[in-house]
Amino acid sequence: TRGLPGSMMPGVYGNVYQIVQGPRYVVIIYEMVHETRVVTLDGRPHPDSRVRMYIGDSKGHWEGSTLVVETTNLTGKTAYRGASEHLKMTERFRPIAPNVIDWSATFDDPHTWARSWTFGMNLSKKDDSQGPFEYACHEGNYGMVNSLKGARALDKTAAQDPRK
Repeated sequence: TRGLPGSMMPGVYGNVYQIVQGPRYVVIIYEMVHETRVVTLDGRPHPDSRVRMYIGDSKGHWEGSTLVVETTNLTGKTAYRGASEHLKMTERFRPIAPNVIDWSATFDDPHTWARSWTFGMNLSKKDDSQGPFEYACHEGNYGMVNSLKGARALDKTAAQDPRK
């Protein structure tokens, strides 16, 4: 996982995501690692604080046309910028133009920072041909095969000449 907000941030590759909305859920499908994040919209509470997840527990609600998502219950294994497991991330997805959403994330963790802080960026909708690709190796990837061949060749050389 790239964790949160890492999954929303541009990287070297795998930057595409798809946002799907239903009556009780918003689902964000990330190309990188092919994670799927489910944001519930039905008002249910976060689970007990002892339940920790790599991308946390996300609950959303609407404030006019802005989707507000609060994520808690993150694990310290995917802590963002040194945050503790007490991190609360509040995102806002606000339409600002056709096919453009202003996305911002506010981080609140009194165990890490003296005050909360926010950053954001614009998300652009592309045509449907620009959806997430499958995140998988393909048959043309010979990296592991060649690495193993090299290691076996070194083993063979070492067995033939004990000085090496």
